[in-house]
Amino acid sequence: MRVIVVGLGVQGHKRRKFAGADFVASVDPVNPEADYKSAFDVPLSDYDAVLACIPDQPKVELLRYFLSHAKSVLVEKPLWAEDEAALVELQQIARAQGVVCATAYNHRFEPHFVAMKDLIQSGELGRIYSCRMLYGNGTARLVRDSAWRDQGAGVLPDLGSHLLDTARFWFGPMADSFTLLAANRFENKAPDHVVIGSESTRPRLELEMTLLMWRNHFTCDILAENGTAHIESLCKWGATSFTTRRRVLPSGRPIERVVTLTQEDPTWALEYAHFKALVEQGAQTDLSNDLWLHQTLTRLSKEAIAR
Repeated sequence: MRVIVVGLGVQGHKRRKFAGADFVASVDPVNPEADYKSAFDVPLSDYDAVLACIPDQPKVELLRYFLSHAKSVLVEKPLWAEDEAALVELQQIARAQGVVCATAYNHRFEPHFVAMKDLIQSGELGRIYSCRMLYGNGTARLVRDSAWRDQGAGVLPDLGSHLLDTARFWFGPMADSFTLLAANRFENKAPDHVVIGSESTRPRLELEMTLLMWRNHFTCDILAENGTAHIESLCKWGATSFTTRRRVLPSGRPIERVVTLTQEDPTWALEYAHFKALVEQGAQTDLSNDLWLHQTLTRLSKEAIAR
C-alpha cells in the first residue's frame, strides 16, 4: 500500500514515521519539507491511501476528493463537518468506491484501554455503576498563542472527542444524553476546562477535560458490583498502570492486582497496522461512531460557546 501524508505538522510527522516504507510523498501548504503544496497536485496514480492530518475546515472537501478517486483515508479526529449529511455522503462514496474511510482514535490501541474493554466484556465486574475519566494537558498557553486553535468550543472537541470515543469503545452504542456540567475559560478565549456527564447511560459517565493540567495526566475510575478498575496515565507519558480491585464482602480491603507498563507509545504503529489491514481486507466503511460523536459534540459545543 502506497500512502501520502497530507499535513506535515506534529501528527503528520508521526504518521509518516509509522507508515515506514509505505510512505511515498507529503503535502503541506507551508512546510518547505513537503513534496507538494496541494493534495490536488499529487498524481493519483502515485498512491493508494491517505493519512490526513488536516484542520477541521477542509476535511470534507479533501475527503470527498480522495474517496471519489478510490483512495482510502485515515483522518485525524474528530471527523468534523458543517452538518451530518456530509458525513453520510462520505460514507456512501467510500462504500460505492470500495475504499476505507476511518477516523484516527489512537487511544483505542493503548494496552490498558484494550485490557479495560476485555475486562468489561468478560462480565467479571458484574453490574457497572459509574465511569469517571479525566484527560488533561498543559497546553493552555500554546493554544492561546495560536490564532486558529483558541476558538470555538476549545478543549471540548479536542480532548472530549477522545473521552467520548473511549466510552463508546468500552460500553458500546449509547444515546446522546450528555449534559454540560462546566465550561470554564480560566486562561483562554475558548473553554480550557470542561466537564460533561450523563446520568441516564449505564453506567453513568462523568468526563472531565482540561488544558490546565501542567503535567499531562489521564485517569479512569470504574465502580462496579464486584469491584473497581482504574487506569492512570498513557504510554506516551511514561509509566502507566492498570489496577483492578475485587470486592470483599461484607466489607474490607479488596484483593488488588496492578499491571504497570513503561514502554514506548505503541498506539501509532498499531493504529496504522489496523488501518492497513482494513484496506487490504476491503472492509466496509462505517461512520456511525463519527455521526454519534458529531451529534453529541455539536450540541455540547454550542452550549459551551454560549456560556
